[in-house]
Amino acid sequence: MEKTKIVIIDDHQLFREGVKRILDFEPNFQVVAEGDDGNEAVSLINQYSPDVVIMDINMPDINGVEATKQLVEENPDTKVIMLSIHDDENYVTHALKSGACGYLLKDMDADALVDAVKVVAEGGSYLHPKVTHNLVKEYRRLANNDHVTVGHVNGVLQQLEIRRPLHLLTRRECEVLQLLADGKSNKSIGEALYISEKTVKNHVSNILQKMNVNDRTQAVVVAIKNGWVEVR
Repeated sequence: MEKTKIVIIDDHQLFREGVKRILDFEPNFQVVAEGDDGNEAVSLINQYSPDVVIMDINMPDINGVEATKQLVEENPDTKVIMLSIHDDENYVTHALKSGACGYLLKDMDADALVDAVKVVAEGGSYLHPKVTHNLVKEYRRLANNDHVTVGHVNGVLQQLEIRRPLHLLTRRECEVLQLLADGKSNKSIGEALYISEKTVKNHVSNILQKMNVNDRTQAVVVAIKNGWVEVR
């Protein structure tokens, strides 16, 4: 199997080395280059044509957002995962608008990093669970303001009843879907439901397949639109 070529761009050497060490454990990953600013990112991508770039959002000279815009325009086949300490939806929105396919917080665990690279390399998108939860809350707020998911009863604004998609998913899968909307990681979902992390991954895969979506973020958005989950 052809390896996924990766470039890491971050101005903190110790953090960059930690990311590389995690990725080097994966037999199908190959870190082909590292850099510490946006200017170097553009040069390295043109030189190595990587499949995935892991890029810090805050860097001197050219920041990650500006570098991503340039990279995506010049190398549309290269996928960018943004790294950040910020979980605010404004940062996430700017990153995604620049062309990034993923957004990870720097307090991520190793599994999240590996999963993100795999999903993005295959053409999907990946957001850190906490980021997903914040975006979902903002989506619900905007939807409520537009009267999309609410109705009026006796002149009072009411949220419509949550209807679990039991026609499509099992009860356990509905529970997992709700916890995805809550911004829980696979590990946290396993702890909440007293099941293994591997079992959680199997449930998530089944949910994505049944809902005909590419990733967990899309699954949550579809669930919100259909009133299948609560935003708590």
